[in-house]
Amino acid sequence: QVQLVESGGGLVQAGGSLRLSCAASGRTFSMYAKGWFRQAPGKEREFVAAVSRGGTSTYYADSVKGRFTISRDNAKNTVYLQMNSLKPEDTAVYYCAANLMVATTKSSDYDYWGHGTQVTVSS
Repeated sequence: QVQLVESGGGLVQAGGSLRLSCAASGRTFSMYAKGWFRQAPGKEREFVAAVSRGGTSTYYADSVKGRFTISRDNAKNTVYLQMNSLKPEDTAVYYCAANLMVATTKSSDYDYWGHGTQVTVSS
């Protein structure tokens, strides 16, 4: 079992930055690939970024490529999402997710989810 808790969301102006964190419980943190997804009001949940178990492979949605960076610190049981050059269309609830397989872009591949953290970008 893995429990995930996101933090770091908030209100920021367009062009600003935020860093999201996802703290995980359990001794097997390094066994799980991690992903970030987001869901805006009235829209389906969408993939944002993912990182492999060892942190050597990362994947990004085209909409955030070059602006967001996913990373993980297995010693701290934490995965991060650094978000720069934020845009109003990045406004959403951001969710952290974990699975025992390889990092993927499909939400259905993830077994564990956090409760989410709100990110609001004002224009």
